[in-house]
Amino acid sequence: MVMASVIRKLDETVVNRIAAGEVIQRPANALKEMIENCLDAKATSIQVTVKSGGLKLLQIQDNGTGIRKEDMDIVCERFTTSKLREFEDLNSIATYGFRGEALASISHVAHVTITTRTLDAKCAYKGGYLDGKLKAPVKPCAGNKGTQISVEDLFYNVATRRKALKSPGEEHGKIVEVVSRYAIHNAGVAFTLKKQGESTADVRTPQNATIVDNIRTVFGPSVARELIEVKHENTKLSFKLDGQISNANYSVKKCIFLLFINHRLVDSSSIRKAIETVYATYLPKNMHPFLYFSLEISPNNVDVNVHPTKHEVHFLHEEAIIEDIQKCVEQKLLGSNASRTYFTQALLPGAPVSISDIQKDTSESAASSSSNKDKVYAHQMVRTDDKIQKLDAFLHKVPQDSVMDTSVNRTEEKMDTSSGGKDEEASGRAEQSTSSTESRKRPLESTSEDQSPSTSSSTPSSSKTGTPHYRDIKLTSILTLQQEIEDNMHEGLRELFKHHTFVGCVNAEHAVIQHQTKLYLVNTIKLSQELFHQLALFDFGNFGIMRLSNAAPIYELAILALESEESGWSDSDGPKEQLAQYVVELLQSKAEMLQDYFSLEIDKSGQLCTLPLLLDNFIPALDGLPMFVLRLATEVDWEDERGCFSTLAKECCRFYGIHKNLRLVDKKEDVNKSVDNEDKDTSMPDYDWRWTIEHVIYPALKAQFLPPKAFAENASVLQVANLPDLYKVFERC
Repeated sequence: MVMASVIRKLDETVVNRIAAGEVIQRPANALKEMIENCLDAKATSIQVTVKSGGLKLLQIQDNGTGIRKEDMDIVCERFTTSKLREFEDLNSIATYGFRGEALASISHVAHVTITTRTLDAKCAYKGGYLDGKLKAPVKPCAGNKGTQISVEDLFYNVATRRKALKSPGEEHGKIVEVVSRYAIHNAGVAFTLKKQGESTADVRTPQNATIVDNIRTVFGPSVARELIEVKHENTKLSFKLDGQISNANYSVKKCIFLLFINHRLVDSSSIRKAIETVYATYLPKNMHPFLYFSLEISPNNVDVNVHPTKHEVHFLHEEAIIEDIQKCVEQKLLGSNASRTYFTQALLPGAPVSISDIQKDTSESAASSSSNKDKVYAHQMVRTDDKIQKLDAFLHKVPQDSVMDTSVNRTEEKMDTSSGGKDEEASGRAEQSTSSTESRKRPLESTSEDQSPSTSSSTPSSSKTGTPHYRDIKLTSILTLQQEIEDNMHEGLRELFKHHTFVGCVNAEHAVIQHQTKLYLVNTIKLSQELFHQLALFDFGNFGIMRLSNAAPIYELAILALESEESGWSDSDGPKEQLAQYVVELLQSKAEMLQDYFSLEIDKSGQLCTLPLLLDNFIPALDGLPMFVLRLATEVDWEDERGCFSTLAKECCRFYGIHKNLRLVDKKEDVNKSVDNEDKDTSMPDYDWRWTIEHVIYPALKAQFLPPKAFAENASVLQVANLPDLYKVFERC
């Protein structure tokens, strides 16, 4: 018969050694705990000395606040700390240490000596510790301000753990890794690591160095010159991200991942995998990036007490935060893909070429370089004739029945244009000025020789003699909005669009353009919306008129908009009929201003008669007209003049801009056109969106578009190829 075992209370020494084995797993863990204590003590200089991988000696010295003499008796006892008083303090802990176990655990598996001096002390004090207790009374001695902790014979009394450790060389490598990571993150602290008895340091970072300087010192210049700074903040999720990541030019066989959460060195496999998923698109197979992240999360959302060595932490909204970080990194990589580095081989191994031949070729090329200055090589040639070949020839033709028909009913799109869109009382319009601001207030000049003659339209404000006249707008609010656009212009992108060559449409959302020897993928939707936003402000009060063949009742348009999901209408908003009537009354009350400034004519019966002609030869997709009318009433700031004009211009650009669901069909390919289209008005272009994008939108971008600086970073313009780089690639084949 088997008897029940006797339950005994373990001796305190055994308990402490077991606990020490959990906290201090190897010399690098002990050093990490002591470095964090130094940083908590506000040290600006930390020096580490090791011997035999930290097993025989692990010494750390700082210039921090030091330890008071009165606290020397209990400094190595368990659960003694100056950073925590109550359990609730864990919810807002802002220091590295909080359990008070580090020095206690070390003293149970090693011989510990502490020498410390506070700022107000006349001398330093020294004490030796064993199993958490002082061996002898504290003695005064000479010493600098700060603390020096010496750990000798680590795991001397835990033979199994000491045998399980790797060689001293590998343990020293772990120590170098810990010191390097803390040195990079704490740019305002000087770190030094060296082996005992050696003059050269394995790690040395100055106090005034930046994070990038420290990365260059630790990992080399090859990483530092390929870094991209990452800054992101999300107030909703209560976190802030600062970091440095490598671009697509740099890759290593093993991912270098430095993660600090609330300045604590931790690891997170979920964050690592999420970011490496993004890089998989840019890096060669089985290659990985360099990542340094400093993540600051609200202390209330972080649980730091989940791992004995504090190697891991848990935080709220982890999936949402990781997804947000992933999007931020992806956007940075998209916006920084302007250049790629390729390695070429100048001479194949074993090739029968002597050094004298190479020197001879070099001298001959140097002598003839002056005569070849004007020579244009094949890889420098720029394609300028856009009639040679179009991108369309290489695109797969999508069957018509497989594409969702989003075209508007032609009977609803039929419009008339009038050249007399303004009242006669506006006869005092001043002639166009030659200033930089007024130079944009001019009819678009045709930039395409093969433009269809059936799509031409006269300038709305042209006189009978053909000379354009414009009303000179002196409203401060409009001039301020125009100046903001000009101040926010990106010079490089303006040069690109001003001299670009249109290659072709990929789809309604994207097109390909060429500038010099570079090929760019551009977002037509974002570009067109910004173009119409600028036209609405720079041509303010001088729009032409598009007159609807049949006036559209605003009430019915509002009802159509409220019935769509895009409106977001719910029962709590009130009856649709009541809201539609409110839209009619509001727009009727603003009818005089809308007609005068925006060429939006609303008659007394509440019908929309005209729309502004923002761009010659362009008609917006009228399936968005109901939502445009509804948003005029709900999204425009009617209380403030500047806010009114700004929001109204934004709603115009939202309505007039190219939409993603447009179907691009050439006239010659659209075999399903009805017979009714044969007798339709030809004073405005047919809804051939591919033609409209190429011959109306992009010539307007070339003529007068001022690209904002944000377009250089939000993936609106992406370089996809560079002719000299392509030659380098094919030369290697």
